[in-house]
Amino acid sequence: MSYQRRRRLISGLNFAVALVIVGVMLLPLYWAVVTSLKTLHQSFATPTALFPPTPTLAAYSQVVHTQGGSLLTSFIIAVGATVVSLLISVPAAYALANFRFRVTWLVTLSLLVAQTIPGIVLGTSFFKIFAGLHLLNSYLGLIIADSTYCVPFSILVVRAFMIGLPRELLEAARVDGATLLGTLLRIVIPLSRPAILTAALFSFLFAWGDFLFALTLSTSNTVEPMTLSIYSYMGQYTSQWPELMAAAVFAAIPSAILLILVQQGIRGGMATAGLKG
Repeated sequence: MSYQRRRRLISGLNFAVALVIVGVMLLPLYWAVVTSLKTLHQSFATPTALFPPTPTLAAYSQVVHTQGGSLLTSFIIAVGATVVSLLISVPAAYALANFRFRVTWLVTLSLLVAQTIPGIVLGTSFFKIFAGLHLLNSYLGLIIADSTYCVPFSILVVRAFMIGLPRELLEAARVDGATLLGTLLRIVIPLSRPAILTAALFSFLFAWGDFLFALTLSTSNTVEPMTLSIYSYMGQYTSQWPELMAAAVFAAIPSAILLILVQQGIRGGMATAGLKG
């Protein structure tokens, strides 16, 4: 077998394996879409139909009518947690990457340890603290709770990128009279765009999909994120599967759109950083 044929064969096998993996990963999403287009009776029918016998958008209409506010609530909390995370993590990462303090290693280690703390431990602690501060059932309370997971991760991601920035650019900026804040805003942040976008993406996704903090810190339906709204469709004896899956599809759409947009921004930022470096 010639080299070209062997190479084409290997490429074809790799493509086939990748196609199978993608198909397996997308199977739950396909099943959610199919179930959301069925009626309640059809969702419990056996054998299960791979395609909706009589497609209907009734479940989507029901979700939009009853759960539209939950989507907005999740969006506000996710955006708020992302903004708070970036406002704290970017300056902190800049300081940890460019200034050698004696406690730098201890701070970095503490951030790593913070990622290993179980969410249920933080949730129960937050409940007691937020109850005293009257932050239960509030946007601010959920934003702060979600930020406690977003901030350490964002600092580690952004710091790792900032450490690799060319020192010559930072030193040249200081020679030209730029202040620390000016260097951060005009040089470091534009060059660190890929890392910042990555941190923002994961912060948004975590806050958007948070269920534990939302369940722990919400004692009423005053502030109900989408995750709690989806959970409400599951009962003890029966579940409203079409509405539940329709809500899940709605919840996945913003994440997919954001992932596509941020991916393009990361590629553009990396190209720009390479040209500037």
